Amino acid sequence: MTTDSPRWFTSSYSNNGGDCVEVATNLVVARGVVPVRDSKNPTGPILDVPVGPFASFVAGVKAGGFGAI
Repeated sequence: MTTDSPRWFTSSYSNNGGDCVEVATNLVVARGVVPVRDSKNPTGPILDVPVGPFASFVAGVKAGGFGAI
């Protein structure tokens, strides 16, 4: 069952330093998007990223394509 309300979570790799993003993958099937927001501002803007580009971004991160920050 899919709901229209995002269920937010942060990565288990987050060090809880406050500079995190949250994603809600429960809307992939219903809307075809992955909502992303700033964890410090939960009532702020939400960016709805289409599934394909989001998957490409995650694959690039896992492959080290963005280097160290």
